Amino acid sequence: MRAGLTGVQEGRGTVLKKEKLVIVRGAGDISTGTIHRLFRAGFPVLALEGQYPSAIRRKAAFSEAVYNGETSVDGVKAVKIHTFSDAWTVLEEGMVPVLVDPEGESIRQHRPAVLVDAILAKKNLGTSIDMADLTIALGPGFTAGRDVHYVIETMRGHNLGRIIAEGSAAPNTGIPGVIAGYGIERVIHAGAAGVFHGFREIGDQVAAGESIGVIVSEDGETEVCTQISGILRGIIRDGFPVTKGFKTADVDPRLEEQKNCFTISDKARCIAGSVLELVCRYQGV
Repeated sequence: MRAGLTGVQEGRGTVLKKEKLVIVRGAGDISTGTIHRLFRAGFPVLALEGQYPSAIRRKAAFSEAVYNGETSVDGVKAVKIHTFSDAWTVLEEGMVPVLVDPEGESIRQHRPAVLVDAILAKKNLGTSIDMADLTIALGPGFTAGRDVHYVIETMRGHNLGRIIAEGSAAPNTGIPGVIAGYGIERVIHAGAAGVFHGFREIGDQVAAGESIGVIVSEDGETEVCTQISGILRGIIRDGFPVTKGFKTADVDPRLEEQKNCFTISDKARCIAGSVLELVCRYQGV
């Protein structure tokens, strides 16, 4: 049993204990829903990210703390830290720590009670079932009972959020979920490799065929254009290097959903609820 941590989370009255530590790999918009839910429920959560996060729904992702030093999503602030030991200071101050650790070295060094792989890479990038007492993975690329203890379904539809104790999540189709009749048309991919420079901001109203950015390479410039009209729900950071086919933006055809560009999505909340269920069951809450 790990020694308890002295200190109380500010404004929440929850004693932080190292034996309840949850590490979440990835802090994009879907994983932010899980981090946010666990943190609000009183669990000490540490988020691990890469050096250059590529989330496009940046206004609803804790990964932005890597670039900006801190960020807030739905009333919870996340702060970039530089060492694992800094996590406890940040947690005691009532914030979520975000550590750049793409290889998961801190997992091996400090073995958390719970590990959630929320990278959503559609493949396993190095998570194993023995890395924590309870291991959970979101989406395809993992087999429950072999790679991790449980897998959570991430595909939109009837099974979204389903807890899988044996087997795998539905395979990646490469086709986004349908919103207001649009699926693949919603997502914009890079037409060339190079450095992306955006013209528009998240939350902007855009028209079908509008240029929202340009990709600059040695061969010249390639425009990045929308396929449908709507609200720019997400767009990659200005100056981000992309490969051909890289996901660069997402348009929501529902104009009334503008405010939702800045909050955790229904999909992320559904998945988060399933993760919380498993963590509470394991922790005996």
